[in-house]
Amino acid sequence: MPRSPGRSSPAFNPHRRSVLRAVGAMGLSGLALAGCATRSPGRDEGEQTAPGDLSASQTGQSLSNAAPRRDGPVPALRPGGRVAIVAPASAADGAAFEAADWLQARGFEAQIMPAALTRSDAPFEYLAGDDAARLNDLHAAFADPAIGAVWCLQGGFGSWRIADKLDFGLLRKHPKPFIGYSDITALHLAIQKQAGFVTFHGPMLAQDLLAGKAEPTASHVLAMVGGQIGQGAWIDAPPESNPVVLAPGVATGRLVGGNLALIAATIGSRHEIATRDAILFIEDVNEALPRIDRLLSQLRAAGKFDRIKGVLVGNFTRLGLPGGDAAGQFQLFPLLQEQFQARGIPVLAAWPSGHGDPNLTLPLGALVTLDTQRRGLRLEQPVAV
Repeated sequence: MPRSPGRSSPAFNPHRRSVLRAVGAMGLSGLALAGCATRSPGRDEGEQTAPGDLSASQTGQSLSNAAPRRDGPVPALRPGGRVAIVAPASAADGAAFEAADWLQARGFEAQIMPAALTRSDAPFEYLAGDDAARLNDLHAAFADPAIGAVWCLQGGFGSWRIADKLDFGLLRKHPKPFIGYSDITALHLAIQKQAGFVTFHGPMLAQDLLAGKAEPTASHVLAMVGGQIGQGAWIDAPPESNPVVLAPGVATGRLVGGNLALIAATIGSRHEIATRDAILFIEDVNEALPRIDRLLSQLRAAGKFDRIKGVLVGNFTRLGLPGGDAAGQFQLFPLLQEQFQARGIPVLAAWPSGHGDPNLTLPLGALVTLDTQRRGLRLEQPVAV
């Protein structure tokens, strides 16, 4: 059973009590949705059909739940809108109230979901509440029309445990900005493949924004989910980030990917990443070079590099090499060149998205153009409207 953070939580004040009362109401709505997840079959790698293109007998749902198109934009988070703070993976003791303060200081209304305030007992203390509680929070946050965005508090471990239980019919009916990265990659992959709307590989509230990651980390994610970065706009790295061109070129495709270890973990599942004609984005943390080599080799053996259009390589941090992260990135480049250079596709590395600082937001599932001469991405579709 989950337990409250208790002693590790900050002292309560009247503002925080009002937030907590709202949590209780949302907890009841989440319980009403428990057990409603439906199962739909996975699709082969080459298929690009939307979940709605499957028959009703295949999905177990009526075709009225079908997405009108794949990887469409989501409703933008409006000024003053309500943001649900969720913890689909690990606990972040005491951070939910600080995250609510951060959002409210920027003019948004914060809605803390129940599992964001709890931690499971041993041996599952790495989880923010049990699977049912974390799943209920996601369902309740998407179902509530008053909530304008669903923002993850923390990564860690546990998203993969609930990805297969998501009610994708519910999510397709209520698309909205979903923000997070790292372990949250499991949910990004599942939502794109089964629900068909753009999600945002972006900074998490506790892990990045409360930690004070450098600009444009915060301003970029708010502009992206707020619809201020539209079709035709460029996503450019800050000059000090200095992305490295490993193979030059220009390519257009859907942007897919996230955390390398989580991508590899989906192989063989119904949420297995679809990379055909895509721009593949990868990043990771706490993975030594031999393990990165093995993960890349696994994806290559699974055919995930055979039809890709280009590669965007984000931050790979805590590699455990002399000289720190900067030196480690350069030692990673030969592995990447071995995997991709002979394929004749553009490869841009040391891109500032992921576990480094700053952490730029990327619209996963969206059609983009990767231009290594520009060292940036151009949006070929709206992502939040």
